[in-house]
Amino acid sequence: MKVAILWLALSWAVWGQDRAWVSESDRLTLPVIEADARFVPESASINGMTQFDGLATDLGPELEDRQRLSNDALLTSLRRELDAARDENVRQDLNILIGALERDNEGLRLQQKYMMSWTDAPGHMFGGLKGLLGEQVAPQRRGKAVELLQRYVGLYPGSTPFCSLARQRFEASRGEGRLGPTRARVEESIANASTYAQGIRKLFNQYQIGGADEALAAMDRQLAEYSQWQKSVVLPLARADFRLPPELYAFTLKKYGIPIEPQALIASAQVEFMETRAALETLAPLVARSKGLKAGTYLQVIRELKKDKIPDNRLQAEYLEHNRKIEDKIRQFRVVDLPNRPMQMRLASEAESAAQPAPHMEPPPMVGNQGEKGTFVLPLSVGEQQYDDFNFPAATWTVSAHEGRPGHELQFTAMVERGISKARVLYAYNSVNVEGWALYSEAEMLPYHPVEGQLIALQVRLLRAARAFLDPMLNLGLISVDEARRVLLEEVGVSPAMAKQEIDRYTFRAPGQAGTYFYGYARLLELRMETELRLGKKFDRLKFNNFLLDQGLLPPDLLAKAVRESLR
Repeated sequence: MKVAILWLALSWAVWGQDRAWVSESDRLTLPVIEADARFVPESASINGMTQFDGLATDLGPELEDRQRLSNDALLTSLRRELDAARDENVRQDLNILIGALERDNEGLRLQQKYMMSWTDAPGHMFGGLKGLLGEQVAPQRRGKAVELLQRYVGLYPGSTPFCSLARQRFEASRGEGRLGPTRARVEESIANASTYAQGIRKLFNQYQIGGADEALAAMDRQLAEYSQWQKSVVLPLARADFRLPPELYAFTLKKYGIPIEPQALIASAQVEFMETRAALETLAPLVARSKGLKAGTYLQVIRELKKDKIPDNRLQAEYLEHNRKIEDKIRQFRVVDLPNRPMQMRLASEAESAAQPAPHMEPPPMVGNQGEKGTFVLPLSVGEQQYDDFNFPAATWTVSAHEGRPGHELQFTAMVERGISKARVLYAYNSVNVEGWALYSEAEMLPYHPVEGQLIALQVRLLRAARAFLDPMLNLGLISVDEARRVLLEEVGVSPAMAKQEIDRYTFRAPGQAGTYFYGYARLLELRMETELRLGKKFDRLKFNNFLLDQGLLPPDLLAKAVRESLR
């Protein structure tokens, strides 16, 4: 009884009573944020630091050396603060900051050792401008998009065209033994350049931002010239073999939050794949009977469910309606506390789909938030290939639980509205923290979906297990691209568009990231089981899940430490 009472008391105590340490932590974090913003001000702007609105990324000479010098100065200061700090929460945040800077330095070293410095300039410019021209941005800030565009094209006083800086940086990085970008990535950049340019124009028109005509015309010319330069200079130096050097791939896994050896990840994910596939085969006949479909394999039943396509003009309403029903179940079964406002969701534009061709969360500003909310964004295609993976009723349940509530949307909302320290919001962040919670959220809600929704939830879980062994196997040369594609199409049952998006993710968009869903989910399940066994009948799911959200984006080891300490 004593342990249970202590858990109930402390589940909110660390975060709900003495908040002075958060202010101290934020004070110590601010110099790190400002130093990062000097190099990539668009990210700081997107996070709500309005003093950086309209400023453009630094691609100037000796960039990596300047970044390392900045990091080293910060590390010296933070280590001194760590020696003096007495509050355990502040010390934890200082260690988070120190670890982030050390990883950044290691990444810079490896990048210089192995890779030429190539930039997808059209995609970067679209992303930067979209950060100022979006629904979540206060109207009074949007005018700064003109200044940012002018800086990108060299029309602002003292600025140099971004494409010119990117070209100079690439040329300066050409050295013996250094690898160029993957050919597929460069070809994608060239193919998407006009889409990004059109997307930028549409954003200026949508928000009625005047004074940009000259800069927009210059943008069109410069992006066309950049694409031509990529064809003539970059493509001949691009590599057909997408695999990273082993040292760089191992670091990439660590950066995303996976500290184990790739072979261990492969083995555990393959076991999960087989177990989930067996569950799908068991559930498929029940779904067929329930929906009046012809019985068959899980793949055949899924194909039948996909025939019930939701028209594009109904997708947003259907998702929002299903998320409302999910919220009712969250409250009924005391899964986690919810905010008293509706979730935001919309369909992606063509340019957004090119930049991020998968369902995703557009987070709210994490610093200086003025009430802006995050948005669940759903793409419909990858280039000319259309998805059929998200636009039928059975799929909307688990996609909503992952991207909406209780998944990403709630996680980012909690970080803003519950006052999590900036170190835990910005510098503890990695894909394992984020995607682990979202996949855990899917599992929490799966029992409350209709039976056809449960089938698709298991199919999506099968995909996450496949990701966790296909990504490392591809990057270690243990499987061919064709065989990986076959697994996705013939065993997971995704569309050709989704299979393309997945293979692109593993090979050049974000190698190493795909395993974070499964790994983060597994670590959360381990912690959940440990806590249930510790507390027995006194375990309270609502309090446990709230406590997880209250920790921000702590990596698994630190999250487990926080839970265990709360039980002392």
